[in-house]
Amino acid sequence: MDKRLDPDALADGVRQGNRAALSRAITLVESTRADHRTAAAAVLDRLAADTGRSIRIGLSGVPGVGKSTLVDAFGTMLTAEGHKVAVLAVDPSSTRTGGSILGDKTRMPRLSVDPSAYIRPSPSSGTLGGVAARTRETMLLCEAAGFDVVIVETMGVGQSEIVVAEMVDLVLLLMIAGGGDELQGIKKGILEIADIIAMNKADGDNAVRAKSAAAEIRAALNILTPRSAAWRVPVLTVSGLNGAGLVGLWDEIRRFRDIHTADGSFASRRADQRVHWLKSAIDDGIRRRILADDGIRTALEAGESAVRAGERAPTAVAEAILDRLGFGTDAPPRD
Repeated sequence: MDKRLDPDALADGVRQGNRAALSRAITLVESTRADHRTAAAAVLDRLAADTGRSIRIGLSGVPGVGKSTLVDAFGTMLTAEGHKVAVLAVDPSSTRTGGSILGDKTRMPRLSVDPSAYIRPSPSSGTLGGVAARTRETMLLCEAAGFDVVIVETMGVGQSEIVVAEMVDLVLLLMIAGGGDELQGIKKGILEIADIIAMNKADGDNAVRAKSAAAEIRAALNILTPRSAAWRVPVLTVSGLNGAGLVGLWDEIRRFRDIHTADGSFASRRADQRVHWLKSAIDDGIRRRILADDGIRTALEAGESAVRAGERAPTAVAEAILDRLGFGTDAPPRD
């Protein structure tokens, strides 16, 4: 066996904090090759007991809100305190190459050279909400490698906040003053999933505007029903430029963890997420195996042509393909 694909050797390397091993394991997880998928699944299985020891933070906000600048300053502060920080920065994908196009490492100059930090830019590859398809597994690998703070920085578009909320412990929503409702997208749906809200760029001439905007958001939150009786969403002012408010932000994150650990909801949320990930993995595997069948793929291509031409209904084509697999409505239930 190729030593680079040896699950035991790779798992040992990740467990020891070897960056080369961690990068190889993440590459396996992101690969679409069948042998890589098999090896990646084996590595993750061997490392399962070594995961779960980090605080998982989802960071969302519209483009231009200063997410990467904030992460650079915040992560550097944490590593100075002795923490190990992993940043999984989900980039838009190039439509030509499928690769990342934002270049997160260039936007996190201090953290990118910090020996206690690890930044992994990942192309979203068209995944719903801009969250990379293998972000969940990458997060587990980073935890097994000893990183105790994992930040998932999303593209901040559309459904990304909803998707990231299903894989992290808390959602930090970053906002700026003066963006306007249309740009900010700070309506009810977004506010309902945020666990902490931070008004960024609260520095210089913008400091007063940021404080005023934070007060407006606090007022807006008062009309929403809290998700938890134990937690009222704090609205902070911070600056990724000069570091103002970052200590208070970290205090709120730890307070969130402590409160929800004490009432059992922290562990319960993670357990629910693991089951959700299991079902997602099954869905992904079924689709992959279906498309690997030449006959099914041919039928699907023909069905797509008929649907595109308006000759058949999508649901009818789907039922016909499922019938070929024995998944029709009259198929007996499977054990």
